[in-house]
Amino acid sequence: MQKILVTGAAGKIGQDVTRFLDTQGNYQLRLADINLSALETFKDTNHEIIYLDVSDLAACQEFTKGIDIVIHLAGNPSPNADFYGSLLENHIKGTYNIFRSASDNNVSKVIVASSAQTIEGYPLDFQPHAYSPTRPKNMYGVSKCFAEAVASYFAYEEGLQSIAIRIGAYDDYNPNGKPLTARDMSAYLSPEDFMDLLLKSMTAKNLPPFSILHGVSNNRFKRIDIEGTRKLVGYSPSSDAFVLSGIKFFDS
Repeated sequence: MQKILVTGAAGKIGQDVTRFLDTQGNYQLRLADINLSALETFKDTNHEIIYLDVSDLAACQEFTKGIDIVIHLAGNPSPNADFYGSLLENHIKGTYNIFRSASDNNVSKVIVASSAQTIEGYPLDFQPHAYSPTRPKNMYGVSKCFAEAVASYFAYEEGLQSIAIRIGAYDDYNPNGKPLTARDMSAYLSPEDFMDLLLKSMTAKNLPPFSILHGVSNNRFKRIDIEGTRKLVGYSPSSDAFVLSGIKFFDS
């Protein structure tokens, strides 16, 4: 049974990931966060719950011991996060600490949450590929570019299999609330599609040392290209934010 460390397990995505992996039945989870109260719902499972501040290198070293795969989700999800107040500790130091510790402890693979914000500076009528130069529009996006660079370094220089998933507008759809913008619909990522992508990232074989995968659903118009992701790991998203929004298209 593989042992998986999930950082940021108390967050919105982290809790969804925990519930999903728990249903798979073949993973032993180590759930890590600074907000342990949000993990109370998982206390009756067989999974381990730990306090982990990823800006603490010694703690990261301790809790990556015996781990097969790290799913690194910890961080501030706000595109408006302050650099000195949050990003420096959580995204810059934290990301390095996780990769440094994973490499030192012979973890087989790290999957890090990147973001579509890494390319948000491109015009909306341009669809970036994974190989397009990064073009962040805010410091949050800059911090995710750093995460991708760190992942690439540890993959090619230290032999740590690394995958960065550029997550789009995760579960950002509410038919009873404020309508999504065309940009948000094009970047929409349903929980079901993300779990499909995550599981395929965890189990994929014969990948290059470092891969960038694009995490958006099968939206009629897509903010970022997913053909490369389909080919690399067999990603097969089914959700479409435009259909969910009731928009009808009449193809000739």
